[in-house]
Amino acid sequence: MKIYVKEGFVTDNSNECEAGCCFVKTATNAKFEAAAEAKGAKIINLAECKRLLGIDENIKIIGITGTNGKTTTAALICATLLNLGYGCGLCGTRGAFINGERIDDKALTTSEILRTLSYLKAASERGCEYFVMEASSHAIAQKRIESLDFAMKIFTNLTQDHLDYHGTFEEYARVKSEFFADDAPKLINIDDRGGIKFNPANALTYALHANADFAPGEYSLEGGIHCALKTPRGQMALSSNLHGEFNLYNLIAAASCVATLTDRPLEQIALAASKFDGVEGRMEVVSREPLVIVDFAHTPDGIEKVLNALRHRKIVAVFGAGGDRDRTKRPKMGAIAQKYAHRLVVTSDNPRSEEPETIIAEICGGLEMNERVKCIANRKEAIKYALESLAQDEILVILGKGDETYQEIKGVKYPFSDKQVVRELLDARA
Repeated sequence: MKIYVKEGFVTDNSNECEAGCCFVKTATNAKFEAAAEAKGAKIINLAECKRLLGIDENIKIIGITGTNGKTTTAALICATLLNLGYGCGLCGTRGAFINGERIDDKALTTSEILRTLSYLKAASERGCEYFVMEASSHAIAQKRIESLDFAMKIFTNLTQDHLDYHGTFEEYARVKSEFFADDAPKLINIDDRGGIKFNPANALTYALHANADFAPGEYSLEGGIHCALKTPRGQMALSSNLHGEFNLYNLIAAASCVATLTDRPLEQIALAASKFDGVEGRMEVVSREPLVIVDFAHTPDGIEKVLNALRHRKIVAVFGAGGDRDRTKRPKMGAIAQKYAHRLVVTSDNPRSEEPETIIAEICGGLEMNERVKCIANRKEAIKYALESLAQDEILVILGKGDETYQEIKGVKYPFSDKQVVRELLDARA
């Protein structure tokens, strides 16, 4: 990408280089240095790039990694800081935002470093004191967060995902652990048994069940979240309209982070956090009559957390699994969905280069096939069937895509939104 500055422009792409421009050398593009130099580009490092872009080195960067919970925790922290009156930027799965205003669309969970620096440039120009970002395992492995100094690093949890890239769960855990190997301040979920390792220097912990720096003395998940949180600064009374134990972890991580990085009174932080209404596509209620919920869950653990939070209802679950990704999680996703749901409709997610029927068959390998399981490859038809067959005492939960606005099939991204499909079908029925 190109970023224009007084001296011309900065790029990380040697194909864009021309005489007088600056080519920022990174871990991922170093092999193209000679090509950039041959086109007359000045080679600069990331420290020089930051100076050229005018990035405020006093912005406190908060990085969050883990299999699940990154997006909600990041949004919660950002919303809490904004509600307290701070300027805050945010980037991750949902795109990039400065003080709540979108500046870039959805792309990678963690972008290439120059794009992230462009967000920090915008945050600097808007006077932000904080910047929150999701850090994916791919980005950690590929050095896409090099040169960033973190004021806080947060670990949410570690469960099976991305084995198509990392090969083994042990390697996945090793890569995640790399993020926590330095002396940067960190906040670690010690209830998690995923095998994460971290440098204890400047580490704080949070948990629901273990003895941690931030832990609830008591909590309730009835009608939302209510929690008396023990902190090193005293007790904080947290309340939220979010649902489920997994969101209690997200809420504790966010409140603990803000309480550590700011000197604001705990009651102010609790009030600011309570105003957060949730993230689009995460446990999002699309319809109340009938009750239809859309969620991004696409891992065994993610599906279990969502369905477990709704276990007091009769659930009809519509879900699939992404193509060209970890195949070993497919039967596990099926087994977990069947454990919690009254009925299942197994369908297509983003099949990518694979055949949807092949993916569905692998999901069904983890299922007890009976009259409560229906397989419909066309996702719109699957949602339509689920809605039309929904009994009075059942709720519909559509998993896997959340707020995505496309379905990727054979290299093409076709417009598709679970929420829009539901609304169109309900409008047509009305």
